[in-house]
Amino acid sequence: MPSRSSSSSSGLTTWLLIAALIILADQLTKVLILRTFQLGDVHPVTSFFDVVRAHNFGAAFSFLHGASGWQRWFFLGLGLAAAAFIIWMLRRHGHQKLFAWALTLILGGALGNVIDRAIHGYVVDFIQVHAGGWYFPAFNVADSAITVGAILLILDELRRVRRA
Repeated sequence: MPSRSSSSSSGLTTWLLIAALIILADQLTKVLILRTFQLGDVHPVTSFFDVVRAHNFGAAFSFLHGASGWQRWFFLGLGLAAAAFIIWMLRRHGHQKLFAWALTLILGGALGNVIDRAIHGYVVDFIQVHAGGWYFPAFNVADSAITVGAILLILDELRRVRRA
């Protein structure tokens, strides 16, 4: 019978591989955008969805986008610190499936955006959703993974509270 540390490390490996797939999907889509779109290009796909090329120097919803440049290093460091904490949490709680899925999605998304900040100094966004003249800020695969992960964290907590 495998020891607890051996089974938890194999569980951690699985979660890290899933996070790596999220990072790969995120980075591949961004490379495609960078190779085929100029900054500011907008290509309508439907009446409510465009593929665009936008550069986000800030955080979620362009928070601190217009700051003087220090935010690159702040968000890079924050992303790396969050990744280290999430890996520690996955090592301890990887057996809690919904919680681990949430953390894994957040980890993959966070590292996908950290890679952008390290390479480009900004995050490449390309998904634009809009309706009736209202435009949601552009986002990417990493942002989507982080959002779904956050929703799963909330669901996991609601489920935990309900059981208590």
